[in-house]
Amino acid sequence: MNSKFETLPVRTKFFTRGTTVVAAIAGLGIAAYLYRVFFGLEAATNLSNAYPWGIWKTINVVAGVALAAAGFTTAAVADVFHRERYHVLVRPAILTALLGYTFAVIGLIADLGRYYNIWHPIIPSMWQGDSVLFEVGMCVMMYLCVLYIEFLPTVVERYRNRVDLPGVLAHFNSLVESLLEVCQRYLVRFISLFIIAGVVLSCLHQSSLGALMLVAPTKMHPIWNSPISPILFLLSAIAVGFPILIFEIILVSRIFHRAPDVSLLSHLARYIPVLLGIYFAVRIGDLTLREVWPYVLDGSFPAAAFIVEIGVGVILPLLLLARKRVRYSVRGLLISVILVIVGVVLNRTNVFLIAYEPLYASSRYVPSLIETAVTVGLISTLILIYRFFVVKLPVLPRPPEPEAVSPGQAESLVTPMKGE
Repeated sequence: MNSKFETLPVRTKFFTRGTTVVAAIAGLGIAAYLYRVFFGLEAATNLSNAYPWGIWKTINVVAGVALAAAGFTTAAVADVFHRERYHVLVRPAILTALLGYTFAVIGLIADLGRYYNIWHPIIPSMWQGDSVLFEVGMCVMMYLCVLYIEFLPTVVERYRNRVDLPGVLAHFNSLVESLLEVCQRYLVRFISLFIIAGVVLSCLHQSSLGALMLVAPTKMHPIWNSPISPILFLLSAIAVGFPILIFEIILVSRIFHRAPDVSLLSHLARYIPVLLGIYFAVRIGDLTLREVWPYVLDGSFPAAAFIVEIGVGVILPLLLLARKRVRYSVRGLLISVILVIVGVVLNRTNVFLIAYEPLYASSRYVPSLIETAVTVGLISTLILIYRFFVVKLPVLPRPPEPEAVSPGQAESLVTPMKGE
C-alpha cells in the first residue's frame, strides 16, 4: 500500500491521566443514565407536557446526528466523486459517524418515555408513512447498519490471520477467521453500493430532522419557522461535515503527538467557505422572502440568539477560511472549524429549544443535573471508545514525512505556537 494512503493504529497506551479523568466522568454519566432507566423521566428530568424534549433530544440526537455528517460527506467526496487524495480520511470519518449515530440512538433511548418500545418501527404493522419521525427512525436504523458494514474492512485488515481468542473462546478461532475471510473476499465487491446507500440515507434523514418542528408552526418563533427548514438542516449538515473531520484529526494529532498532513487538511478546507456561502445565501433569502427581518432586529433574546448563531457559526468562519493563510495555519484552521461546529450546535439548540414557545407553559425549561450528567457522560464514553478504536485498529492516516510539512508547521502541530 502507498504510505501516502496508509492508515495505522496509534502506538500508545490506552490509559493515561487524562483518560482516567474522562473515564470517571463517563462513569458518573452511566450512573445517571441508569437512574433515569430505573426511576423514569419525571424523577430524572425537568421535562413536562409543555416541554416534552430537552437537551437529550437537542444535543445527543439532533446536534449529534448533524456532527456525524463527516461520514457521508467524506465518503461522497472520496468514493463517489473519486477525489482519491481524500481517501485516507474516510476511515476516521466513518468512525466518527458510526460512534456519533450509535450514541445518538443511546441518547434517544434515554429520551423516550417507553424506551423499551424503540424496536416497534421495524414491525410493518406499526408503520406510519405520514410521520416524518418514522422516516427519520427508519433511515437512522438503516444508515447505522450501513456504517458498521463500511467499517468492517478496517476490522478485517487488522485481525485477518491474527485471530487468537483466549481460553475456551479459542474454539471459535477458525470460525472467526472464516468470517473475516468471507468479508475480505466479497465485501470489497459491494462496498461502493453501501457507500452510495449511506450518502442517500444521510441526506434523507438530515433533511427530515428539519421537518420535525414544522408540525408546530404556532409554537415556533418566526425566525426559524421556515417551510424550507429541511433544506437548511441538510445544507448545514453538509457544511459541518469537513469541519468536524478536520477538528478531529488536528485534536487527535495534538493528543498523540503526531503531525497531520496540513496540506491535505487545508486543501479539504477550501470547500468549507463554499458550503457555508451556499447555506448563508439560502438562509438570507429565506428570511427576506418570509419578511421576518423585523423579528431579527427587534432586540429580543431569540433575535440575539440568531445573530450569534449566524455571526459566530457562519459569517466569521466563512471569512476566515476564505483566506489561504488561515487555512494553512494549524491554529487558524482549528479555530475556524470550531466556529462552524459551534454554529451548527447553536442552530439545533435555537430551533428545538429557543424557538419553541409552548402556548401554556408555566415556566421555562432548564435541564436537570441528571440530564446534564447523562449528556456529558455519553460524550465522555464516546471519546473513550474512539480512543480504543484508533489505538487498536488502523483508522488514522500515517503521519506525513517531515519534508511534506512546511518549515515551522510540524512543530506547531504538537506544541504551542509563540504567544500561546
